[in-house]
Order: sequence, then C-alpha cells, then structure tokens
Amino acid sequence: MAESRLSPETRVLSVGELNRLARELLEQSFPLFWVAGEMSNLTRAASGHWYFSLKDAQAQVRCVMFRSRNAALDWQPREGDHVEARALATLFEARGDFQLQVEFLRRAGLGALFEAFEKLKAKLQAAGLFAADRKRALPAYPHQIGIITSADAAALRDALTTLRRRAPGIPVVIYPTPVQGRGAAALIAGAIRRAGARGECDVLIVCRGGGSLEDLWQFNEEVVARAIYDSPIPVVSGIGHETDFTIADFVADVRAPTPTAAAELVSPDRAALLQQLARLRRALEQRLRSLLGQRMQQLDFLARRLVAPAQQAVQWRVQVRQLDAHLRQAIQTMVARLRTKLQHAAHRHALRRPDTTARRAELQRARQRLPIAAAASLEWQRQRLQRLAGGLEHLAPQRVLERGYALVETMTGDIVRDSAQLQVGQELRLRLARGEAGVEVRQLPRPTSLP
Repeated sequence: MAESRLSPETRVLSVGELNRLARELLEQSFPLFWVAGEMSNLTRAASGHWYFSLKDAQAQVRCVMFRSRNAALDWQPREGDHVEARALATLFEARGDFQLQVEFLRRAGLGALFEAFEKLKAKLQAAGLFAADRKRALPAYPHQIGIITSADAAALRDALTTLRRRAPGIPVVIYPTPVQGRGAAALIAGAIRRAGARGECDVLIVCRGGGSLEDLWQFNEEVVARAIYDSPIPVVSGIGHETDFTIADFVADVRAPTPTAAAELVSPDRAALLQQLARLRRALEQRLRSLLGQRMQQLDFLARRLVAPAQQAVQWRVQVRQLDAHLRQAIQTMVARLRTKLQHAAHRHALRRPDTTARRAELQRARQRLPIAAAASLEWQRQRLQRLAGGLEHLAPQRVLERGYALVETMTGDIVRDSAQLQVGQELRLRLARGEAGVEVRQLPRPTSLP
C-alpha cells in the first residue's frame, strides 16, 4: 500500500508522512490479535491511560491501554503479571515508536479456562441441568439452614453474621469443606451429597468469597454441578462477587451475588416479621373492638324489642283480627269487581250474537241460485271456445293455401322468404292446397339501386 502511494519517480517524504504511511501499513496488515507476555514498566497516567511493556525471553514491545478500555476490567494488573492482551499493532507517529494498542487484558492461561468453562456450560445446558422448570422455590420459613464452605472462610463469617441479625432463632448446620486447591471440587460435591443424605436442613448455601477465575474454578467442575443437580434440598449459590459467574450458579435453584446475599435469601427478616406481627396485632385488636361494638348495639336493639309472652299473645290476637277484617274486605271487593266484569261481558255477547235465522234463509237462496249460475257460466265458456276455434280455423295454413297461395321450400325443407336466398338453376318445391310441384329457378330479379 505504501508503494502504491509513491510515484515511480524518486520522491522525498517528510518524517510525518513516513510515519503515517508506516502506521497505516501496520494497522491494515495486523488486525486484532492476542499476544502473551510479562508486564513491566507499568505506569498509570493521571489521564487514566496505562502505559507498559510486554516482554519475554527474546524481546519486548511497548503497549498503551486507554482509559475507556481499562475501566472495563474487573481486576488490576501488577508489575510482573503474566497476561494475554488483545491488541492492534500501530505506530505512535509523534515519536515513531512501534507499540501495541491494547483493547482487552486478561491473566495468562485464562483463555484455556474460558474455553473449558464454555464447553462444560454448553454440555450441561444441553443435558438439562440449567432448565428453569426444574428449579425449586426456597422455603419461606426454614426450620434449619445448611452452609457448605470452608470453616475459616470470610464468606462463612459474613453469612453467619447475616443469619444472626435476620433470623437468630433458626439453627445453622455447617458442612466444612475446602473450597480451593487440588481435589476441592470432589470434597464440595461430597459435602452436598452428605447434606442431602442427612436431610436435616430445608435449604443449603454453597458459598465462598471472591477471587480470580482460577480461585473459583472448583465451582466450575462437573462433579459439583452434578451434586447440586441431584440434591434433594434446594441449593443457593453465593460464590464470589456480583460479577463472578460459575457453573454452580447456573445449576443452583437460586443464584445470589454474594454470600451475604445468599444468607438474606434463605432467611426471613426478623425485624420485618416483628413489624408485620405488630401491624396484624393492631389490626386484630381494632377489628375485635369494632365487632364487639356492633354486637353490643345489636343486643340493645333486641333487648328493646323483647316483650312478655302474654302481651305478645294480645298483640298477635289484635293482629289476627285486623288481618281477618282486611281479608274479608278484600274478598268482597274482588267478588263485586268480578260480578261487574261478568255483566259487562254478557252485555257485549248479547250485542255481538249473530242472527242465525236470516243467515239460514240467505244460505237457502244461495243454494237455489247456484245450479242456474253454474249452467249459465258453462254455456258462456262453451260459446267462447267455439268462437276461438273458428278464428283458429280461419287462420290455419291450409285455408291460406286454398285461397290460391303456395309455400316455396328448398329441397331440404327450408321455407323461402327472400329472393336473396335463391340461385339460378336451383330446384325448389311448391306446396299447394292440394299436392306439391317441383320448379327450377330460371331468372332472378335485378337488384335495384337506392337513390
């Protein structure tokens, strides 16, 4: 690329142009790549940028990591750390120094660990160990809580302090086990299985403090994941800090960001429960006072309505007499109303009753007129039929032929109505009133021109 920007003739470049062309050639020839080495000459500038060198036994290279990039790291590198950097090869034009612009930084060897982490995560996820539908709810009020961690870990002290503050009345069973070092994963898994077999706790906390990926690696082992998955007791993971994630977090029924948070999740808040109990007590007392007042008012009302049996019998006797009088009056009124309606109905019926004698005489007269009318109608229809038959006979084709007309037909039986249908020499058939005759066309009329 640099050669393409130079003309074939000899050209004198400025130093700035030379460095710019070299930088562009470097950045285009070397995309982002990983490089490993030991950190040295680490300087944290007031601007927030980091300047350091990466070296090995054969060489070293200058590096810069800008503040916008190093702020995303969750750890602080130190002089002498072996690291792996994802960087871009470039040239600092102002001094002509070759350097690496670092985009991301991690401890050396973490690449293989990350790869193993992702492979195991994919395997266990495909096997269903992370399925949400198998995760169990935590008991709201556990009778006993189990903690699996190192006996001298700060995480255990944090969890016990939180449990004493929130739920001092709940017993805690500690299953001490190493959480770091060779063989710790098998010991952690054994402690989880032992707690499940004993069945003395309602919930388990698996916890430890923060650390590097290597420090937390015991919780990324499949044996621990399988033990959590097979546990008959709900498991809460409180491993590392909030930004740390392990395989155990994905398998556990609930993941807590810290051991303290795990203790808060499994324990009810004693202070909140006492406050809720006080509120319920006040509400119950208020409800009882209100109910007692209502019952006292009902008692006073019923006491005022309480009457001696003799007086009550007198009142009932008077009430029966009044009801009897009302009933008699209602029956008399109803009978009078029905009698009036019956009289009105009888009067309307008398007015609308038909005169059957007159209707019977009229029917007799109609019976006498019916044969005469039927005979007259039949005679009129017979005469009309004869008139129509005479008209049809007069218009029949045979009668037309008898008056001297003839039908002209082709030999195929088609009737000729126009001379335009004919040709000279064509044979035709004439149908007369009596018989037929064959003819031949000798001459056709000349066509007349329109004016």
